[in-house]
Amino acid sequence: MALSESCGQLVIIGGAEDRDGECKILREFIRRAGGLEARIVVMTVATELPRETGDDYIRTFERLGVENVRIVDTVYREDADASNSLEAIDKASGVFFTGGDQARITNILKDTEIDKLLHKKFSEGLVIGGTSAGAAMMPDMMIVEGDSETNPRVEIVDMEPGMNFLPGIVIDQHFAQRGRIGRLLAAVAQQPATLAFGIDENTALAVKGNEAEVVGEGAVTVIDVADLTYSNLHKILRDEDLALCNVKLHILPHGYRFDLKSRKPIIEEEMPQPTEEPVLAG
Repeated sequence: MALSESCGQLVIIGGAEDRDGECKILREFIRRAGGLEARIVVMTVATELPRETGDDYIRTFERLGVENVRIVDTVYREDADASNSLEAIDKASGVFFTGGDQARITNILKDTEIDKLLHKKFSEGLVIGGTSAGAAMMPDMMIVEGDSETNPRVEIVDMEPGMNFLPGIVIDQHFAQRGRIGRLLAAVAQQPATLAFGIDENTALAVKGNEAEVVGEGAVTVIDVADLTYSNLHKILRDEDLALCNVKLHILPHGYRFDLKSRKPIIEEEMPQPTEEPVLAG
């Protein structure tokens, strides 16, 4: 599930990232894509308002000092083979997917010339960012839709093939804000993947090689079911409650890192040892 060290990087954003203030997450995306020399393509395929959304990101990226920003809008599958779009992506150092509907991304782009070129450039070092729907599409199997604020059941989440930039992992976005832990548990319990990330709003998971770092004001919830000792998935109906035992959970705020290969948080300081309380005579 870790990326090859020769691959590019991913900046996976939980949605609603700051675009008017300090823009901490978008600054991180720019830095990883080449700083002031970055050549950024904004992919508006997910949104029904491509011009407004694209112009908004252009203004933000230019305000942060990037001069080379282009929009690639693909409304129909045939647009994904257009030579001008392929040329823009071929020259880009960073490609950013906006929010909207992740199913539009896969329906329009998957298995097209743009899809092939994105994976080729990614293997050569391209930085790919995505927010909300642009984050959901990153794995090989993505959450298309599902119920929030509920306990895990098979029926509350629908999965479809994603764009496969980060295989073997399940991703959910707007995580804490929409109470999505139940649906993420339901998703990872049904997949061959055993690791899942729930990313809060205005928060990102930046992935390079084996290492993922949290950036932003919220947290990333890591769910690991590799050591699951029991699941009733095989004997329940779709509307019945899931039982999952020995699920491992990590909560990682800004600056914390996670090793995708060892499946462990990277903690540099030691935990303080509890002191024994004196026993009071009574």
